Amino acid sequence: MTASVDASDLVSRQPSDGGCSPRHVAIIMDGNGRWAAARGLPRTEGHRRGVDVMRRIVRRSIESGVDYLTLFSFSSENWSRPATEVSFLLTLLRRFVRTDLASLHKNGVRVRVIGEREGLAPDILSLLEEAERLTADNTLLTLVVAFNYGSRQEILSAARRLARDVAEGRVSADEIDCDEMSRRLYTSDIPDPDLIIRTSGEQRLSNFLLWQAAYSEFYFEPALWPDYDEAAFDRALADYAKRERRFGRVTTQAVP
Repeated sequence: MTASVDASDLVSRQPSDGGCSPRHVAIIMDGNGRWAAARGLPRTEGHRRGVDVMRRIVRRSIESGVDYLTLFSFSSENWSRPATEVSFLLTLLRRFVRTDLASLHKNGVRVRVIGEREGLAPDILSLLEEAERLTADNTLLTLVVAFNYGSRQEILSAARRLARDVAEGRVSADEIDCDEMSRRLYTSDIPDPDLIIRTSGEQRLSNFLLWQAAYSEFYFEPALWPDYDEAAFDRALADYAKRERRFGRVTTQAVP
């Protein structure tokens, strides 16, 4: 079956003020380990510095009028890293939630966590659920934290749920379309990213938002994540503002 693109839906994903700012920015925060290695520091120091940068970019996103900011914080493949590094990353997550949650809530930030939750340590799962519960009614910015996230697994799980729904008669095979699939993804209540930024100069998605990135714009930043700053973020937004988004149409039909 060939999926069609609904132009009215695409227009609804644009900034509400009709401007050129992306409504949803997603970032692959890459380069912490290389940053630390270049300075003769342990990899954990790169991750620690990366959290400081994350805080600044959240603030800048609010100032820039971004509605959704998705951060790839921990992939499902990251469990294969050295145990000491994984332990430190989990400690950073615990510390971030405990120390930053009150501030995020006070500033109107809604926290959403996407990724596989089965098998997570009880205290980690409790922290993630607390963050979502406390901030559920906030509207200034939705901070989407991709934790224990892998896009292939997300799509596979969604396909399995869809297959069960067909088998149990809740939906027919002829009714399956992109919307039916999207409703079964972690991001069912989140618009697709307008702009995906990756730091460190690498130019790949690394199993991140594969379905959702179908019509995203990409911006590859040479700086390693601990060196990333508000000026670099502004440059990415300015570059996005110059682009023409056609979604398969011709130039004269481009979405503003």
